Amino acid sequence: QVQLVESGGGLVQAGGSLRLSCTASRSAISAYAVGWFRQAPGKEREFVATVSWNGGMTSYIDSVKGRFTISRDNAKITVYLQMNSLKPEDTAVYFCAAGAYSASRATYRYWGQGTQVTVSS
Repeated sequence: QVQLVESGGGLVQAGGSLRLSCTASRSAISAYAVGWFRQAPGKEREFVATVSWNGGMTSYIDSVKGRFTISRDNAKITVYLQMNSLKPEDTAVYFCAAGAYSASRATYRYWGQGTQVTVSS
């Protein structure tokens, strides 16, 4: 079992930046890809970004390309999501998850509880 804890969410003005962290309870996380998903009120949870087990591959949803960067530090068993040029439409609860390298929720086995990101206009 791997537990994931997100942190770094908060309230920021449009154009600002936040860095989310996803810290795992065990080094076993190093064997998994880690993805970030988000869920806005009344909407489905959607894929945002993912990074392969060794950080060699990354993938992003089109709406965040050029603004968000996913990275990982396996020594710290932590995955980061650097979010720049934030927009009000980025407002959501952000979740990290560990599993297979994919944009599909179904391939992720372990999930965190989420952290709220609110972007004001």
